Amino acid sequence: MYFLLGGLSSCFILLGTSLLYANSGTTNLDALYAITSISDGSDYWYKPYYINFALLIFSIGFLFKVSAAPFHFWSPDVYDSIPTIVTTFVAIVAKISIFILLLEIVYYTKDYFTDFNWTYGLLISSLFSLIIGTILGLTQFRIKRLFAYSTISHVGFILLALSISSVESTQAFIFYLMQYSISNLNVFIILVAIGFSLYNYVSDNKEYKELLDKNNSPIQLITQLRGYFYINPTLALSLVITIFSFAGIPPLVGFFAKQMVLGAAIDSGYIFISLVAILTSVISGVYYLNVIKEIFFYSPEYKLNPLLENLTFNGNIYNKKNDIIKSVTFKHNNITISSPIAITISIITMVILLFMFVNKEWLSMSTILVQILFNY
Repeated sequence: MYFLLGGLSSCFILLGTSLLYANSGTTNLDALYAITSISDGSDYWYKPYYINFALLIFSIGFLFKVSAAPFHFWSPDVYDSIPTIVTTFVAIVAKISIFILLLEIVYYTKDYFTDFNWTYGLLISSLFSLIIGTILGLTQFRIKRLFAYSTISHVGFILLALSISSVESTQAFIFYLMQYSISNLNVFIILVAIGFSLYNYVSDNKEYKELLDKNNSPIQLITQLRGYFYINPTLALSLVITIFSFAGIPPLVGFFAKQMVLGAAIDSGYIFISLVAILTSVISGVYYLNVIKEIFFYSPEYKLNPLLENLTFNGNIYNKKNDIIKSVTFKHNNITISSPIAITISIITMVILLFMFVNKEWLSMSTILVQILFNY
C-alpha cells in the first residue's frame, strides 16, 4: 500500500512540476517569484492561473506523503503494519523535509494570486485533518493506529500555520514542527522500550493472542498497556507526559505550540477554523485519556514468566590482571533498558515537561531558523 500510494503521489508531484515548467519555463523558486511579481500575466503568453493550478496539483502529491486528510487513508494501516522503529521514521523524518519545502513555496507565491490562491487547498486540508484525525481516533483500540490519527490531527495544526504565511505563523510553524518531531520520537521510543521491558512477562490478553500479526510488534493494543504503571512507573510517567503534551495540556510544550498556531490564526482572521481546532483539541483528549486510564487505573494482567522465577546466573568479577576478585550470583529480576534508549527518553521527557522554564532558548531557535530560511 505504501509503495503504490507513494508512486501515485509522486505522479501528482511530477505532473505539477511539468505543468509549472511548461507555463513558466523555470522550476527555480527565485525565478518563479520574479515572474509572479513583475506582472499580473495579462500581457504574457502564459496565464497566471496555470501556475496556480500547477502548484495545487504539486501540493496534493505532497499532502499524500504527509498523510494529510483527505489523503490520509494509507497512514493508519501502514503505521500499524510495520515495526515500531520504522513507524518512527515514517512519522517524523519523511514529513519534516516536505513541510519545509511547502513552507518555502508558500513564502515565494503567497502575495501573487488573489482570486484563488493554491494555499486555500492547504487550508481545506487542514480543516479536514483536524476533524478526521480527531473523530476517527475515538474508535481506535490499536495504539499505533491511534497515534496515526493523532498525527493527522497534528498535521492539521501544521498546515493551518503553513497556509496563513505571516511572520508569526511561520515562527509557530517551525516551533510546532520541532515539538511534534521530538514528541513523536519520544512516544515511539517509549513503545519500543515497553516492548523490551515486557519480554520476561506473560499475559492472558485474549485480544492480543487472537491477532494474526501479533509477532509484528510487541505492543499493538491499548489494552496491553493496562496497569503498566505498576510494572515500570518511570516509563509509564514518561509516556503519560508525552501524551498530555499531544493533548495540549499546560504547561507542557504541546500547549504552547498549539497556542502559537491559534494565536497566529486568530490574528489573521481565521476565526472559524480556529474554533474547529480548539474543539477538536478538546475532543481528542478523550482518546488520550483513555490510554492514560488503561495505564494507571487498572491492575496489571502481566505475570513473571514461570520459567524465569527461579533462574539464577553465576558470574565472576575480575580485576585488570584477570584475577578473580569475587564470585557473584544474580537472580533474575527485570530487563534493564539500555543506556541510549533510557538517556534519549529522559532528555526528551524533561524538555517536554520543563519547557516553561527554558522557553526562551526554544523560541529564539525557531526565530533564528525563520530568519535563516527567509531573511526576515
